[in-house]
Amino acid sequence: MRPLLLLALMVLPFPAAAETSHIVAPQAVTEWKSVYGRVEAQSRIPARARIGGTLVALDVTEGDLVESGDVLGEIVDEKLDFQIGALDAQLQALASQLDNAETELARGEELLSRGVTTVQRLDGLRTQAEVLRNQIASLRAERQLVEQQAAEGRVVAPITGRVLSVPAAAGAVVMPGEAVATIGGGGFFLRLAVPERHAGLMAEGDAIHITAPSGEVEGRLARLYPQIENGRVIADVAVPELDDAFVDARVPVRLPIGTRAALLVPETAVSHRFGLDFLTVAGSERTVVLGRRHDIGGTSMVEVLSGLSAGETVVTP
Repeated sequence: MRPLLLLALMVLPFPAAAETSHIVAPQAVTEWKSVYGRVEAQSRIPARARIGGTLVALDVTEGDLVESGDVLGEIVDEKLDFQIGALDAQLQALASQLDNAETELARGEELLSRGVTTVQRLDGLRTQAEVLRNQIASLRAERQLVEQQAAEGRVVAPITGRVLSVPAAAGAVVMPGEAVATIGGGGFFLRLAVPERHAGLMAEGDAIHITAPSGEVEGRLARLYPQIENGRVIADVAVPELDDAFVDARVPVRLPIGTRAALLVPETAVSHRFGLDFLTVAGSERTVVLGRRHDIGGTSMVEVLSGLSAGETVVTP
């Protein structure tokens, strides 16, 4: 009985796998242009020396992250200390003269009360004391000015960002206005230089594909500059969480420059044997040449370059 049952199972046909058909029709696909973008900072502001002198301390190097107002280095001008010392000596001398003038003024007021001196003599003593007080106030203001100049020897970060370059070195003599470090901040973006023949095919807001070390990410074309430089259009791309470890680094970018018609079939309809690609068309297999792969509505499609015509039906297992 068992042999008969096995023979019956062998004779009965198994149900065929479900097949679907796909009518080939031209579809619009995006044409991409591969270029290189450059990571740039929104703002590049040099941290400059406000006074001339010797750079006695430099606390940053390339790549450091700084906050606005951080002290990057210190410049010392020894002449300012000498000026402060000279002003202090003048203040001490004037203070002694003022003490003597006030003593003379007090004596003159006492003598005037006794009728020994004149009012004119007393007015002269008052004027002399007032002149000395004004001279002392002027020297104190001049001393504060020199102290402020000495305080401006601290080189501070103008913005929050990353230190891009440090052209100076500790111990060097710097002049007023000379750059001690350059800070890049205000956000980072990709700058593209695209051949001008593609200028009319780009628009602000277009999706841009960037090949990052962590994988492919998507950005948006933020700005197109109207001026063409050396036959190229300059454009800025906003990329979320752009890696700013290396400013001016070149990054592969694919940007859309138009659309074209292509014959697409599901990737599952393609079979591969002996290094060739086959499609089942009208019940028979046909050798085809494939192109790029595209994601259409979440379905992986492949472009057929030759071996297939529009209107034919492709069977997908």
